[in-house]
Amino acid sequence: MRIELLQTFLKVVETGSFLATARVSGLTQSAISRQIQALEEEVGTLLLHRKSPVVLTVAGERLLPHARRMCQEWQRAQESISELLQGKQTELCIAGIHSLIAHQLPPVLQQFCREYPEVQLRVTALGSDRALKVLKDGLVDLALVMDNPLLTRGGELVVEPLYSEPIQVLMTATHPLSQYERIPWSVLAEYPQAVFKDGYAMRSLVGSHLAAQGLTLKAALELNTLDAFRGVVRQGQLIALLPQSALVDCYADAELQVRPTEAPLLERKVVMVTTTDRYRIPPIQRFLQLAAQLIRSTAEATSPHLSAKLLQTL
Repeated sequence: MRIELLQTFLKVVETGSFLATARVSGLTQSAISRQIQALEEEVGTLLLHRKSPVVLTVAGERLLPHARRMCQEWQRAQESISELLQGKQTELCIAGIHSLIAHQLPPVLQQFCREYPEVQLRVTALGSDRALKVLKDGLVDLALVMDNPLLTRGGELVVEPLYSEPIQVLMTATHPLSQYERIPWSVLAEYPQAVFKDGYAMRSLVGSHLAAQGLTLKAALELNTLDAFRGVVRQGQLIALLPQSALVDCYADAELQVRPTEAPLLERKVVMVTTTDRYRIPPIQRFLQLAAQLIRSTAEATSPHLSAKLLQTL
Protein backbone atom coordinates (compact mmCIF):
# COMPACT_ATOMS: atom_id res chain seq x y z
CA MET A 1 0.00 0.00 0.00
CA ARG A 2 1.36 3.38 -1.00
CA ILE A 3 1.58 5.90 1.83
CA GLU A 4 0.37 8.74 -0.40
CA LEU A 5 -3.00 7.00 -0.77
CA LEU A 6 -3.48 7.06 2.99
CA GLN A 7 -2.34 10.69 3.11
CA THR A 8 -4.92 11.60 0.46
CA PHE A 9 -7.62 9.70 2.36
CA LEU A 10 -6.85 11.67 5.54
CA LYS A 11 -6.83 14.95 3.64
CA VAL A 12 -10.26 14.22 2.11
CA VAL A 13 -11.64 13.40 5.56
CA GLU A 14 -10.13 16.63 6.92
CA THR A 15 -11.38 18.94 4.13
CA GLY A 16 -14.70 17.18 3.57
CA SER A 17 -14.45 17.07 -0.25
CA PHE A 18 -12.40 15.90 -3.19
CA LEU A 19 -12.35 19.40 -4.66
CA ALA A 20 -11.00 21.04 -1.50
CA THR A 21 -8.33 18.32 -1.22
CA ALA A 22 -7.34 18.92 -4.83
CA ARG A 23 -6.92 22.64 -4.17
CA VAL A 24 -4.67 22.25 -1.10
CA SER A 25 -2.70 19.43 -2.71
CA GLY A 26 -2.08 21.14 -6.03
CA LEU A 27 -3.70 18.27 -7.94
CA THR A 28 -6.84 17.89 -10.03
CA GLN A 29 -10.07 16.60 -8.55
CA SER A 30 -9.92 13.58 -10.86
CA ALA A 31 -6.43 12.73 -9.55
CA ILE A 32 -7.71 12.78 -5.98
CA SER A 33 -10.66 10.61 -7.01
CA ARG A 34 -8.34 8.07 -8.65
CA GLN A 35 -6.19 7.86 -5.50
CA ILE A 36 -9.20 7.19 -3.29
CA GLN A 37 -10.45 4.56 -5.74
CA ALA A 38 -7.02 2.91 -5.72
CA LEU A 39 -7.07 2.80 -1.90
CA GLU A 40 -10.56 1.30 -1.90
CA GLU A 41 -9.40 -1.36 -4.35
CA GLU A 42 -6.49 -2.13 -1.97
CA VAL A 43 -8.79 -2.65 1.04
CA GLY A 44 -11.57 -4.24 -1.01
CA THR A 45 -14.49 -1.97 -0.08
CA LEU A 46 -15.79 1.61 -0.19
CA LEU A 47 -14.32 3.99 2.37
CA LEU A 48 -16.25 7.19 1.62
CA HIS A 49 -19.82 8.06 0.74
CA ARG A 50 -19.58 10.58 -2.10
CA LYS A 51 -21.64 13.34 -0.50
CA SER A 52 -21.00 16.97 0.31
CA PRO A 53 -19.33 16.85 2.71
CA VAL A 54 -18.06 13.29 2.31
CA VAL A 55 -19.06 10.75 4.95
CA LEU A 56 -17.00 7.80 6.12
CA THR A 57 -18.38 4.32 5.56
CA VAL A 58 -18.10 1.74 8.36
CA ALA A 59 -14.87 0.50 6.76
CA GLY A 60 -13.63 4.06 6.49
CA GLU A 61 -14.26 4.57 10.22
CA ARG A 62 -12.19 1.44 10.94
CA LEU A 63 -9.36 2.56 8.68
CA LEU A 64 -9.16 6.14 9.92
CA PRO A 65 -7.20 5.64 13.22
CA HIS A 66 -4.84 3.16 11.54
CA ALA A 67 -4.22 5.57 8.65
CA ARG A 68 -3.40 8.36 11.10
CA ARG A 69 -0.91 6.20 13.00
CA MET A 70 0.71 4.92 9.81
CA CYS A 71 1.11 8.43 8.40
CA GLN A 72 2.47 9.73 11.69
CA GLU A 73 5.00 6.89 11.82
CA TRP A 74 5.99 7.58 8.22
CA GLN A 75 6.54 11.25 9.04
CA ARG A 76 8.66 10.35 12.08
CA ALA A 77 10.68 7.93 9.97
CA GLN A 78 11.34 10.63 7.37
CA GLU A 79 12.38 13.09 10.08
CA SER A 80 14.69 10.53 11.64
CA ILE A 81 16.40 9.80 8.32
CA SER A 82 16.69 13.51 7.60
CA GLU A 83 18.35 14.08 10.99
CA LEU A 84 20.73 11.19 10.32
CA LEU A 85 21.80 12.65 6.98
CA GLN A 86 22.25 16.03 8.64
CA GLY A 87 24.64 14.48 11.16
CA LYS A 88 22.23 14.33 14.10
CA GLN A 89 23.01 10.91 15.60
CA THR A 90 23.51 9.78 19.18
CA GLU A 91 26.42 7.36 18.75
CA LEU A 92 29.23 6.26 16.45
CA CYS A 93 30.42 2.66 16.71
CA ILE A 94 33.96 1.69 15.69
CA ALA A 95 35.76 -1.65 15.57
CA GLY A 96 39.50 -1.83 15.03
CA ILE A 97 42.72 -3.72 15.50
CA HIS A 98 44.24 -3.62 18.98
CA SER A 99 47.51 -1.83 18.21
CA LEU A 100 45.85 1.00 16.28
CA ILE A 101 43.25 1.58 18.99
CA ALA A 102 45.94 1.59 21.68
CA HIS A 103 48.41 3.94 20.00
CA GLN A 104 47.18 5.87 16.95
CA LEU A 105 43.46 6.26 17.59
CA PRO A 106 43.30 8.21 20.92
CA PRO A 107 44.10 11.65 19.37
CA VAL A 108 41.39 11.06 16.77
CA LEU A 109 38.85 10.15 19.43
CA GLN A 110 39.68 13.22 21.50
CA GLN A 111 39.38 15.60 18.56
CA PHE A 112 36.13 14.02 17.40
CA CYS A 113 34.63 14.32 20.90
CA ARG A 114 35.51 18.03 20.94
CA GLU A 115 33.78 18.57 17.60
CA TYR A 116 30.77 16.30 18.26
CA PRO A 117 30.12 16.34 22.03
CA GLU A 118 26.57 15.06 21.49
CA VAL A 119 27.76 11.87 19.76
CA GLN A 120 28.79 8.98 22.01
CA LEU A 121 31.72 6.96 20.69
CA ARG A 122 31.75 3.19 21.15
CA VAL A 123 35.10 1.58 20.33
CA THR A 124 35.75 -2.17 20.32
CA ALA A 125 39.09 -3.90 19.72
CA LEU A 126 38.70 -6.84 17.34
CA GLY A 127 40.75 -8.75 14.81
CA SER A 128 40.50 -7.46 11.24
CA ASP A 129 38.29 -10.24 9.89
CA ARG A 130 35.88 -9.99 12.81
CA ALA A 131 35.78 -6.18 12.60
CA LEU A 132 34.83 -6.36 8.92
CA LYS A 133 32.12 -8.89 9.67
CA VAL A 134 30.43 -6.75 12.31
CA LEU A 135 30.65 -3.79 9.90
CA LYS A 136 28.92 -5.76 7.14
CA ASP A 137 26.34 -6.99 9.67
CA GLY A 138 25.52 -3.37 10.54
CA LEU A 139 26.74 -3.57 14.14
CA VAL A 140 29.39 -0.84 13.73
CA ASP A 141 29.81 2.20 11.50
CA LEU A 142 33.55 1.98 10.82
CA ALA A 143 36.26 -0.67 10.80
CA LEU A 144 39.97 0.12 11.15
CA VAL A 145 41.66 -3.02 9.93
CA MET A 146 44.54 -4.67 8.15
CA ASP A 147 43.82 -4.60 4.43
CA ASN A 148 42.64 -7.85 2.91
CA PRO A 149 41.47 -7.36 -0.71
CA LEU A 150 39.33 -10.49 -0.47
CA LEU A 151 37.29 -8.88 2.33
CA THR A 152 37.64 -5.12 1.84
CA ARG A 153 36.71 -4.92 -1.84
CA GLY A 154 33.06 -4.69 -2.77
CA GLY A 155 30.55 -2.31 -4.25
CA GLU A 156 29.00 -1.61 -0.85
CA LEU A 157 32.29 -0.69 0.85
CA VAL A 158 34.39 2.50 0.94
CA VAL A 159 38.08 1.86 1.71
CA GLU A 160 40.47 4.62 2.83
CA PRO A 161 44.20 3.69 3.10
CA LEU A 162 45.98 4.83 6.27
CA TYR A 163 49.55 3.57 6.39
CA SER A 164 51.87 0.59 5.91
CA GLU A 165 54.22 -0.78 8.54
CA PRO A 166 56.81 -3.57 8.73
CA ILE A 167 56.32 -6.84 10.57
CA GLN A 168 59.16 -7.47 13.03
CA VAL A 169 60.29 -10.19 15.40
CA LEU A 170 59.78 -9.97 19.16
CA MET A 171 61.95 -12.15 21.42
CA THR A 172 63.77 -12.12 24.73
CA ALA A 173 67.14 -10.42 24.97
CA THR A 174 68.79 -13.84 25.46
CA HIS A 175 67.08 -15.61 22.56
CA PRO A 176 69.44 -17.16 19.94
CA LEU A 177 67.86 -15.00 17.20
CA SER A 178 69.00 -11.81 18.97
CA GLN A 179 72.46 -12.33 17.44
CA TYR A 180 71.11 -11.38 14.02
CA GLU A 181 70.86 -7.78 12.88
CA ARG A 182 68.28 -8.93 10.33
CA ILE A 183 66.83 -12.39 10.81
CA PRO A 184 66.76 -14.72 7.78
CA TRP A 185 63.33 -16.23 7.19
CA SER A 186 64.80 -19.71 6.86
CA VAL A 187 66.32 -19.42 10.34
CA LEU A 188 63.24 -17.75 11.86
CA ALA A 189 61.00 -20.60 10.64
CA GLU A 190 62.95 -23.08 12.77
CA TYR A 191 61.68 -21.56 16.02
CA PRO A 192 58.22 -22.02 17.58
CA GLN A 193 56.04 -18.94 17.58
CA ALA A 194 53.23 -17.37 19.54
CA VAL A 195 50.67 -16.48 16.88
CA PHE A 196 47.31 -14.80 16.53
CA LYS A 197 44.27 -17.05 16.59
CA ASP A 198 42.66 -18.28 13.40
CA GLY A 199 40.42 -15.56 11.99
CA TYR A 200 42.99 -12.84 12.61
CA ALA A 201 44.43 -11.35 9.43
CA MET A 202 47.96 -11.28 10.90
CA ARG A 203 47.91 -15.07 11.23
CA SER A 204 47.08 -15.45 7.54
CA LEU A 205 49.59 -12.79 6.48
CA VAL A 206 52.53 -14.44 8.28
CA GLY A 207 51.55 -17.96 7.23
CA SER A 208 51.18 -16.98 3.57
CA HIS A 209 54.51 -15.13 3.59
CA LEU A 210 56.35 -18.16 4.95
CA ALA A 211 54.56 -20.54 2.60
CA ALA A 212 55.60 -18.42 -0.39
CA GLN A 213 59.20 -19.18 0.57
CA GLY A 214 58.56 -22.87 1.05
CA LEU A 215 58.60 -22.54 4.83
CA THR A 216 56.12 -23.61 7.52
CA LEU A 217 54.77 -21.56 10.40
CA LYS A 218 55.51 -23.34 13.68
CA ALA A 219 52.51 -22.19 15.69
CA ALA A 220 53.06 -23.24 19.29
CA LEU A 221 50.57 -20.99 21.06
CA GLU A 222 47.56 -18.91 19.97
CA LEU A 223 46.86 -15.50 21.53
CA ASN A 224 44.77 -12.45 20.74
CA THR A 225 46.09 -9.54 22.83
CA LEU A 226 49.36 -7.62 22.69
CA ASP A 227 49.88 -7.87 26.45
CA ALA A 228 49.59 -11.64 26.19
CA PHE A 229 52.21 -11.74 23.43
CA ARG A 230 54.67 -9.72 25.48
CA GLY A 231 54.06 -11.81 28.58
CA VAL A 232 54.51 -15.13 26.79
CA VAL A 233 57.59 -14.05 24.80
CA ARG A 234 59.21 -12.73 27.99
CA GLN A 235 59.32 -16.34 29.26
CA GLY A 236 62.09 -16.98 26.72
CA GLN A 237 60.93 -19.93 24.60
CA LEU A 238 58.74 -18.38 21.92
CA ILE A 239 59.09 -15.59 19.38
CA ALA A 240 56.30 -13.54 17.81
CA LEU A 241 55.95 -11.73 14.49
CA LEU A 242 54.11 -8.48 15.18
CA PRO A 243 53.51 -5.16 13.40
CA GLN A 244 55.82 -2.31 14.33
CA SER A 245 53.09 -0.26 16.01
CA ALA A 246 52.36 -3.16 18.36
CA LEU A 247 55.96 -3.09 19.57
CA VAL A 248 56.09 0.53 20.77
CA ASP A 249 56.23 -0.44 24.44
CA CYS A 250 58.84 -3.17 23.91
CA TYR A 251 61.85 -1.02 23.02
CA ALA A 252 62.29 0.25 26.59
CA ASP A 253 61.97 -3.26 28.06
CA ALA A 254 65.45 -4.62 28.83
CA GLU A 255 64.13 -8.18 28.81
CA LEU A 256 62.87 -7.96 25.23
CA GLN A 257 64.47 -7.46 21.83
CA VAL A 258 62.96 -6.46 18.49
CA ARG A 259 64.61 -7.39 15.21
CA PRO A 260 63.71 -6.78 11.57
CA THR A 261 63.82 -9.62 9.05
CA GLU A 262 65.83 -10.00 5.91
CA ALA A 263 64.19 -9.59 2.52
CA PRO A 264 61.61 -10.30 1.35
CA LEU A 265 60.25 -7.84 3.89
CA LEU A 266 56.76 -8.35 5.22
CA GLU A 267 54.43 -5.36 5.73
CA ARG A 268 50.82 -4.91 6.64
CA LYS A 269 48.61 -2.21 5.18
CA VAL A 270 46.08 -0.59 7.50
CA VAL A 271 42.85 0.86 6.10
CA MET A 272 39.57 2.38 7.23
CA VAL A 273 36.40 0.78 5.91
CA THR A 274 32.78 1.89 5.99
CA THR A 275 29.73 1.25 3.85
CA THR A 276 28.61 3.49 0.99
CA ASP A 277 25.41 4.50 2.81
CA ARG A 278 27.22 5.38 6.05
CA TYR A 279 29.82 7.35 4.11
CA ARG A 280 27.13 10.00 3.43
CA ILE A 281 26.61 10.71 7.15
CA PRO A 282 28.51 13.87 8.23
CA PRO A 283 29.95 12.62 11.58
CA ILE A 284 31.28 9.49 9.87
CA GLN A 285 32.78 11.55 7.06
CA ARG A 286 34.44 13.80 9.63
CA PHE A 287 35.82 10.86 11.61
CA LEU A 288 37.34 9.46 8.40
CA GLN A 289 38.94 12.84 7.67
CA LEU A 290 40.37 13.15 11.18
CA ALA A 291 41.69 9.59 11.17
CA ALA A 292 43.31 10.05 7.77
CA GLN A 293 44.95 13.27 8.92
CA LEU A 294 46.01 12.39 12.47
CA ILE A 295 46.83 8.70 12.12
CA ARG A 296 48.87 9.20 8.98
CA SER A 297 50.87 12.01 10.57
CA THR A 298 51.41 9.90 13.70
CA ALA A 299 52.55 6.93 11.61
CA GLU A 300 54.96 9.11 9.63
CA ALA A 301 56.39 10.66 12.79
CA THR A 302 56.60 7.39 14.72
CA SER A 303 58.07 5.12 12.06
CA PRO A 304 61.48 6.87 11.77
CA HIS A 305 61.63 7.19 15.56
CA LEU A 306 61.04 3.49 16.03
CA SER A 307 63.56 2.64 13.34
CA ALA A 308 66.18 4.80 15.08
CA LYS A 309 65.49 3.16 18.43
CA LEU A 310 65.73 -0.23 16.80
CA LEU A 311 69.15 0.61 15.30
CA GLN A 312 70.38 1.68 18.74
CA THR A 313 69.67 -1.82 20.05
CA LEU A 314 71.66 -3.57 17.32
